[in-house]
Amino acid sequence: MKVWQIQSPGGFDNLALVDRDEPELGPGQVRLHMRAWSLNYRDLLIIKNPPSSRPSLIPLSDGVGEVVAVGDGVTQVKVGDRVATTFFQNWVDGPISGAVHPSALGGAIDGVLAESVVLSESGVVLVPDHLSDEEAATLPCAGLTAWNAVVSDGQLKAGDTILLQGTGGVSIFALQFAQMLGVRAIATSSSNDKLDRVLAMGAAYGINYKTEPEWDVAVWKLTHEQGVDRVIEVGGGRTFNQSLRAARYGGQVSVIGVLTGFGGDVSTVTISQKGLRVEGFYVGSRAMFEQMNQAIARHAIRPVIDSVFPFEQAVSALRYMETGAHFGKVVIRR
Repeated sequence: MKVWQIQSPGGFDNLALVDRDEPELGPGQVRLHMRAWSLNYRDLLIIKNPPSSRPSLIPLSDGVGEVVAVGDGVTQVKVGDRVATTFFQNWVDGPISGAVHPSALGGAIDGVLAESVVLSESGVVLVPDHLSDEEAATLPCAGLTAWNAVVSDGQLKAGDTILLQGTGGVSIFALQFAQMLGVRAIATSSSNDKLDRVLAMGAAYGINYKTEPEWDVAVWKLTHEQGVDRVIEVGGGRTFNQSLRAARYGGQVSVIGVLTGFGGDVSTVTISQKGLRVEGFYVGSRAMFEQMNQAIARHAIRPVIDSVFPFEQAVSALRYMETGAHFGKVVIRR
């Protein structure tokens, strides 16, 4: 079978399409013939700086495939089912713990950018029937992270206000889930065209952070100097303090991404004086995934896909995503 693997020392030029034997199928496992994959910012980081403990790592965590074989004892899926991979193979339910991190696809263990993969039956989830393979492939990381931060956390309600940074996969999913809940959304972007698109999707306001670099001040004004109930913080070091200032007293900043870097000064006094709740989100459990899929099916939500690349052009897909020109998700199709 064909697989993409990261050759040392990493980087796009060292991502190679090679032949490997199909992995053996064991008890409690399922074999998938993969149909589609989606990209996340994490994939770029890992491909450029692969873990030294994982030579020839297969990248990517997010994909959809057809179950073509099942091992002894498998009861949760059957041959012919269409399933998505779970980001953490060992996080079935409950709160996150250190025990789940060694099961992260495409990082701690081999990922799924291959024609065929073998996974635990608890590491796959049935996907909504109304979604295409490409749409379903966007759910495991971006979709579930947004669901966890907006819905599973259980604090937002109709009439609340949420701030979304940028128009990547997590933020667009968060907008769709906010619409589902009746939550008002404010979005930021460096592109007026992208802001027009989020407004068309139902966002209440859009702020161009290039022309309004003090976007936290703009948010404060738009909310009548009250601030937002929740910030979906995907920027990282260079946006975090502005997120704190944009949040209302007693509000929450949901920390998800590191698009502007890992480090930076943190205004702890703002957190303290405003009584803010700062919480990190790292995808979600299989149980959350199943709950999300039920809601997606019930509300007929369709993920937003920017572009689709063939399997053989995976490097081109990654290079395109790196430009930041995308709106929603970048997908690879077999």
